[in-house]
Amino acid sequence: MPPRPRISILLPFRDAAATLPECLDSIRAQTETGWELVAVDDHSVDASPALVRAMAREDPRVRLVHNPGRGLVAALNHGLHACRCELVARMDADDLMHPERLAAHLNHFARDPGLVLSATQAELFSREEIQAGFREYMRWQNACLTHEQIARDLYIESPFAHPSVAFRRRAVLDASGYREGPFPEDYDLWLRLFHAGRRMEKIPRALLRWRDHPRRLSRTDPRCSREAFDRLRANYLARDPRFLAHRENFVIWGAGRKTRRRADHLLEQGFRPRAWIDIDPRKIGNRVEEIPVVDSRWLEENGRPFVLVYVTNHGAREEILEELEGMGYRPGEACLAVG
Repeated sequence: MPPRPRISILLPFRDAAATLPECLDSIRAQTETGWELVAVDDHSVDASPALVRAMAREDPRVRLVHNPGRGLVAALNHGLHACRCELVARMDADDLMHPERLAAHLNHFARDPGLVLSATQAELFSREEIQAGFREYMRWQNACLTHEQIARDLYIESPFAHPSVAFRRRAVLDASGYREGPFPEDYDLWLRLFHAGRRMEKIPRALLRWRDHPRRLSRTDPRCSREAFDRLRANYLARDPRFLAHRENFVIWGAGRKTRRRADHLLEQGFRPRAWIDIDPRKIGNRVEEIPVVDSRWLEENGRPFVLVYVTNHGAREEILEELEGMGYRPGEACLAVG
């Protein structure tokens, strides 16, 4: 008899026969044997359900369930309710688990009863060349480890690879599970958990091999577009107590046209910055919608208002945050970077 499961693996899939066998092998290879696999078929037309059924005949820890709805969010929520364990590890059919991943999650939760989400670092792999921007994103994401770092950088980008996370099932259900909408369902969940005061951390080990390929949803789904991310960030930022405490006394760093377009998602909700901060002498001294464009010296001359850093260029954001720290700002408290 297999040991009583301590952690559920939630694996939604659709037409994943090309990658599913390798994924399932990585689950079978776990050093922690107390797991159950809840594999949710989202209306596949290929051989993937048969692959899971074959594994289930050999291993009673494996269950195949069918999504009564349609789409990833419905599959995730159906699978979440089907999971029998309090701890749930996410997995995707095209990715690979390190053999020690589940054991690491269990140890992480055991050490910290107040922890709600445990993620791991991830290692990219692909048959094709991985784009420089995605490599830079992974470098940034893998550096977000502590709850404090995650809270500080939460509005830059999603701090976790979705299939690298494990969470307390009750906490996610209490947060209404995954939400359907014109936004990335995983990032939306992380933001809701943070706003509910839940603690999230990342294990400093790459325990997921995350496959990059042209059909990856983050490349093809409009819910993962830049516009969708910007709108979602703004909706949560508009309710963040760190920002709301300064809603009448804040500035936006970045006065370029693209930056202002992204900031519009926040400003449309009734917020108005005291100034735009920029380094371009051609912009400084002008006004945008009657709001002055000034240089960074203005901050100290005007009582150091709260700063939203909307500049996203690689290296530039870090330089701005360093300059703000030199003025006495604490990132995550007196200023926030917005992706």
